[in-house]
Amino acid sequence: MSQVTGTTDTYRVGTGGGLREDLEDKIWDLFPDENWALDNLPRVDASAAYHEWVKDTLTAATNVPAIEGDDASFATIVVPTRAGNQCQITKKQFLVSGTLEAVSKAGRARESARQAVKQMREWKNDVEYCVVRNAASSAGGSGTARSSAGMESWLATNEILGTTTASATTPGFAAGAVASPTDGTTTGAFTEGHLKSMVQGSWTEGGFARIVLTNTSQKAAIDAFPGQATRFVDVTKGQQASIVGAANVYVSSVGVHTVVLHRHIRASVVLGIDPDYWALAFLRTPFMEELAKTGDGTKYHIVGEWTLVCRNERASSKVVALA
Repeated sequence: MSQVTGTTDTYRVGTGGGLREDLEDKIWDLFPDENWALDNLPRVDASAAYHEWVKDTLTAATNVPAIEGDDASFATIVVPTRAGNQCQITKKQFLVSGTLEAVSKAGRARESARQAVKQMREWKNDVEYCVVRNAASSAGGSGTARSSAGMESWLATNEILGTTTASATTPGFAAGAVASPTDGTTTGAFTEGHLKSMVQGSWTEGGFARIVLTNTSQKAAIDAFPGQATRFVDVTKGQQASIVGAANVYVSSVGVHTVVLHRHIRASVVLGIDPDYWALAFLRTPFMEELAKTGDGTKYHIVGEWTLVCRNERASSKVVALA
């Protein structure tokens, strides 16, 4: 069959002839954001740009029997120590023209309202990235921004190397600041032995690394550990069987650990976190405000001032220099 000559069809008319476009009134967002720390760590208030706290620990246990009738003797008391981190300003800005707000748009009525939601998600994603990474703290200056040290940089006591020949550093807190760790030059594969050492190190110091933060490559290594329990699922007639190829809970000799897949953890690192010993301190909780108008558009910014609190780094642990 063929089209009759002279037929007016959609190809001939086209959009120039008045055919309306078929555009869904929805924006399909794909946002690779991550908020584990912001959603799970407790929040405290800061009242200065440099936020401090006090930490303490027990002396090592000893076996010193007391003599009957002996007089008391007094050991020097170990006093608590201070630690601190710099409050970092994280900001997102956006400008919407007057024309864009006036025209008809798909998926939103007001562009400024859409951007407020989107930019707030980006703000949270930026903060999450800073919290779990290896940034150093810095007091900044009149021309330099202050920065908050991330989790990786705080962890110094319980560091397990991915290989015995690696030369990674563990700065931790010293002289009022936290340095950025240096990665080892040699890497090794993540093994179950590394994970056991990581959680046991935390437990030995008095903590419990019940959260294991990892990226996709090291999560795949965890999924491949031997000794995982086999899971059987009943499948009725006509249904397809499911294949379980991942482990989200690891049971060690010290307890149960939840494995959390995190987009922002570096590929060469696995973190063992005791959430009770971390917090986020806010000098200014995030807020949005409209800026002074200088043209045919409206300016906004979202601002928050925060820092990561590591109440006691001995409670957590990490494995570094991983392939």
